[in-house]
Amino acid sequence: MIVNEKIKAAEVQLTGLKGEDLGVVPTSEALAMARKLKVDLVCTSLMSSPPPCKLMSRGLAKQAAAADKRESTRNQPAKLKEIRLTAAIEDHDYDTKLRQSEKLLSSGNAVQLVIRLKGKEGPKAKELLERMLKDLAASGKKDTGIQVSGKQASVRVNPL
Repeated sequence: MIVNEKIKAAEVQLTGLKGEDLGVVPTSEALAMARKLKVDLVCTSLMSSPPPCKLMSRGLAKQAAAADKRESTRNQPAKLKEIRLTAAIEDHDYDTKLRQSEKLLSSGNAVQLVIRLKGKEGPKAKELLERMLKDLAASGKKDTGIQVSGKQASVRVNPL
């Protein structure tokens, strides 16, 4: 956030206190106007010429910037985490992988369950993934169907 004297442009596209457009104004004149109204001149973007600036209090500008940042992080897709299994998995190992998946889903991440196949383990792997999906139904729902192809079987689970 660039404020007051830190704005180096010769002229700025100025917006008033109530949102009214004041047009293109020399920076010195905009700063004088800001001092007269006892507010700050806040540059909202450096990507255009002349840069758009607003007359507003610095506290409001910081709040608006924080709100924009929160909104942008809220709209980002969840990270995809991969959990690898084998078709011949023991019960204890299965429970551990299930707990890891539930923890990742509850924290908002998507989970890709992958089983590496050796030989003719395809049907067994599909059965294991179906069991895992059934056990994860409380914390996530499948995004893709179970895909058995070549050397692996996989399914993607998104958080609820």
